[in-house]
Amino acid sequence: MTTLPRPTLPALLCTLSCLLPAAAQADKQVLWGYGVRTCADFESAAETADAGDFAEYQRYEDWLTGFISGLNLAMGIDALSGSGIDTAMIRTRKQCGEHPSDDFFNAAMRFVRTLSTLR
Repeated sequence: MTTLPRPTLPALLCTLSCLLPAAAQADKQVLWGYGVRTCADFESAAETADAGDFAEYQRYEDWLTGFISGLNLAMGIDALSGSGIDTAMIRTRKQCGEHPSDDFFNAAMRFVRTLSTLR
């Protein structure tokens, strides 16, 4: 049996970035959950968490944890380069602030891409 090489993180990210717009045009939903919510929705949840109510913010963190876990398993690497989920949430919030028209998925992807270029 032949073992195929694992794709590199930049190759996987490029593939995801290229396929999602095409899939969206095909009237097929490929993203589920909190990844499709807007950065404005995420910012609202983060502000509510800052005030002490973490329930909605936790849903975003849970989605991001699953997304990063999937990348880690698919790539056989630590997509966060050891930075942890708390840092990923903070940095994704920063990405949302810089790109408010993004959805949560694209803000998270922007953050992951910054890590892949640092290697």
